[in-house]
Amino acid sequence: MKKIHIVTDSTADLTDEQIAQYNIHVVPLTLTINEKSYVDGVEIQPAEFLDLMRGAKELPKSSQPAVGVFQNLYDELGADGSQIISIHMTGGMSGTVKSAETAAHASSADVTVIDSMYISHALSFQVLEACRLVEEGKTVAEIVETLDHVRKSSSLFVVLDVLDNMVKGGRIGKGKAMLGSLMNIKPIASLKDGVYTPVAKVRSHKQVVSYLFDEFKKETAGKVIRSVGIAHANGLAMAEPLKCKIEEMGIQVMLTFTTPIVSTHTGEGAIGFMYYTE
Repeated sequence: MKKIHIVTDSTADLTDEQIAQYNIHVVPLTLTINEKSYVDGVEIQPAEFLDLMRGAKELPKSSQPAVGVFQNLYDELGADGSQIISIHMTGGMSGTVKSAETAAHASSADVTVIDSMYISHALSFQVLEACRLVEEGKTVAEIVETLDHVRKSSSLFVVLDVLDNMVKGGRIGKGKAMLGSLMNIKPIASLKDGVYTPVAKVRSHKQVVSYLFDEFKKETAGKVIRSVGIAHANGLAMAEPLKCKIEEMGIQVMLTFTTPIVSTHTGEGAIGFMYYTE
């Protein structure tokens, strides 16, 4: 049986232990802030990035990996006839999956590229499931079919604590942001099929936790909960209480500091709440 390698990108919020355990190949994106570029997770870490972002006049920019970076990796991994499954952040937020697809077409290796339609832990759900299936001896076709189920059974919510990055990114005006800040509004959105959809506006961290916990209980009722993850950008004021409420149900929660790629979009204090069921 041919060996299967798993490739992803730096937005998956994987731990070093997970990467080492499954020998996952992580291709980093690049960040530019204050006219200086950094390789995500290599040259800059999440907390350091937030310090720089606070003082930046313009919104940091992220760049997908170059096609050549993917192709070189694919050629190397596939040189012995191994197959490759390359799973990436939603194409709705980045050209990363397009770079991977272009590289796959140019490479002589047998590469299957998958748009996870998600980011952060919701991306890692698919990556880690693929790794487990490889260990079970499943074929590429069987793994792809299962990942389609994982994707359809996943939920992701994003909660913003401040609206500064939405102003810098031109998504809302300063007046609207100021009003939102004065009213302590915390916008909540869901990500489904790669598209962000506003679902609620609440006025305190406590209300955020209550809303997300209620949604979680409703959506998972009668189902087997496979995995739960919370990623934050210095957002422990919301992340910790939510984690505690879920763990009181006897469910393990993965809590991580999110990648700078994600916190560029959300701003400081934000959290992402993700889970999948079967």
